[in-house]
Amino acid sequence: MQDIEVIEDAAAAAVALDPVRARLLAELAAPASAAGLAARVGITRQKVNYHLKALEAHGLVELAEERRHGGLTERVLQARASSYVVSPAAVSVSAADPGASADRLSAGYLVALAGRVVREVGALARRGVGGRRLPTLTIDTQIGFCSAADRAAFADDLTAAVLDLAARYHHDDGQPYRLVVAAHPVPEEQP
Repeated sequence: MQDIEVIEDAAAAAVALDPVRARLLAELAAPASAAGLAARVGITRQKVNYHLKALEAHGLVELAEERRHGGLTERVLQARASSYVVSPAAVSVSAADPGASADRLSAGYLVALAGRVVREVGALARRGVGGRRLPTLTIDTQIGFCSAADRAAFADDLTAAVLDLAARYHHDDGQPYRLVVAAHPVPEEQP
């Protein structure tokens, strides 16, 4: 089972976002049969089977094993991933393009940039070669600024440091990587 899967297909996204099917996907973090799921979620086995067929048809769940009980075969399914993210490409062929925004300080630009990261990394992960991990680098931290001036000074220092590092390590014949640095206020916790 993968840690996370990016859903690119609009039909698969619609299937995954259905509340009943989303619940079944969550329950299928551990392999289960339709009968076992029905008992856990309080839905008839027939309805569970109906939803599982849709999830399986869109590649969101897969067969884990088949158990023979007398003349019957019980199918045990498992989610393909622990969690799912819907790519903006699944919602619209004209997914937000960060290049279309002149205001690089706007929330719209940041969201378009995040969408591009989801699309690109999701596509690269799907094309993974021989089960090898995709070589990525992520830095995630939190910083508190006392003023807008402090935030601006930090941005200037960070820009200078990144440009210096890029100049030191960039090789025209090297494999290109995209570096994205983003900052946004941390939302307040919802009660």
